[in-house]
Parts: sequence; C-alpha cells; structure tokens
Amino acid sequence: MRKQPVQRRELGAFLRSRRERLTPDQVGLPHTGRRRTPGLRREELALLAGISATWYTYLEQGRDIRASDQVLDALASTLRLDRHERGHLFRLAGHAPTAEAEEPEPPAVEVAAVPLLLQPHPAYIIGGNYDVLSCNRAADELFRDLTTAADRPANFARWVFLAPAARDVLVDWELEARGLLARLRGLAGRHPGDPRYTRLIDELNAGSPEVRAWWPQYDVQARHGGRKRLRCPGRGVVDYVYTAFHLAEQPEQTLVIYSGDCATAD
Repeated sequence: MRKQPVQRRELGAFLRSRRERLTPDQVGLPHTGRRRTPGLRREELALLAGISATWYTYLEQGRDIRASDQVLDALASTLRLDRHERGHLFRLAGHAPTAEAEEPEPPAVEVAAVPLLLQPHPAYIIGGNYDVLSCNRAADELFRDLTTAADRPANFARWVFLAPAARDVLVDWELEARGLLARLRGLAGRHPGDPRYTRLIDELNAGSPEVRAWWPQYDVQARHGGRKRLRCPGRGVVDYVYTAFHLAEQPEQTLVIYSGDCATAD
C-alpha cells in the first residue's frame, strides 16, 4: 500500500518527535559536546537501529519510500515505543489497512438505547472522532453543556478543550485533556486524511492553545477505562470509575459507563 503525502509527513513528524525525546544517556551513548537540537541525532538513531542514516533521513523527510516490518521493529525498539505507539508507527508506514473516509454508521436503535437503560449511571456512546452518538440524562447533567449545540453533533473532544464548563467539571483537567488528545491522535492515525478527524483537529488547534502546544508532541494512547474526579451538581467532587466497551458491530464506537465511588470535599 502506497502512503499518501499527508501520511508520509505524519510518519516523519512522529519519528522525529520520538527521537527528540530520547537522550544519549538513555541509550548508552557518550556525550559529544553541545547539541543544537534535543534528543538523539538522526545518525545516532540510525546506528542504534542498524539502518542507513541516509535512508532514515528520507523517512523523516516524508520521502515516498517503504519501510519493511524488520526496519519498523528496529525503530520501534530503539525509540522505546510502547505498544500503542508501535501500532501507530506501523499504520503510518502503510502496514495496516487504511479505511476510506466516510461517515460512520449510527449505532443500531437497540444499541443507542443502552445508555438510557443504565440510568442513574452516566453513560454515553461515542464514535471514533468523539462525536456523542447517544447519552442518557445523567451524562447530560454531569457533563454540562456537552449537548447544547443544535447545529452539529455533540463532540466530547470539542467539549473538553473548547467548553468553559469542562475545566470546572474535570477536576484534573490537564491530565484528562492530554490523555484524550493522545487517544485522538491514535484514532486519527487510522484514518489519514479523513475529514471527520482533520476538521475536528483543525477546530481544536484554532480554539485551544493547549492543543497547539500538545498536538506536535505526538503522544499516542488507546481508549481504556479508569478513574476520574468529576465535580457533580449538588455533590461536589466525586471519584468515578468508568469502563469502556467497544461495540461489536462498530469497533470504533465505544460505550462508556460511569459509576460514582465516593464524594470528597472540594
């Protein structure tokens, strides 16, 4: 599969960002005087990965060349990528099928009704680009202003970064926002050029200084469950446990359910 120009640029930028976060000390290289750029030099990374420095430079420059699985494995190991970053690298390098840009199918009626059945637990279904496809009243009340826009679908990423209410509701806003952006990066990497993602990312970059600062760092995560501290109307700060389930019919659509653990003082 030949990579599109935007995908090649993303690959080069991702490799560069991962290279620049490694120091010579971390990989056992001696200090060689003052460095003009952070992290490892291209020549050093190529040497450690056992590939040609010129060829690696072509990858970072976005040239139309194809890396083998063996080369990608060597780069992933040398760059100390976790499994999510490694998968992102392979997809950008054209080693996984790329879906055509298209609107996702809405969840089936019976699936969309699931959040309603989970009341009083806040629950919602989101698409791969964080569009809110279905939510119950408890989620609407907890994540206030999430569904207020009448001219377009509610979007959880847009809410987190652009809605003032999000910084009050999400007690650990920066931690949650960074994680969401890293998950959006991984999902967007599966759909290079898809307007569902490019439009959203452009909007977030235009409206959020944090996105402008964090997006070039190329952090990648997968969706998962965990804990969040949320400020609830009339209850103060509540420690929630949340669980994410991928829908069998639409794997990029996710059902998220919250369960309040305990209330703590503000």
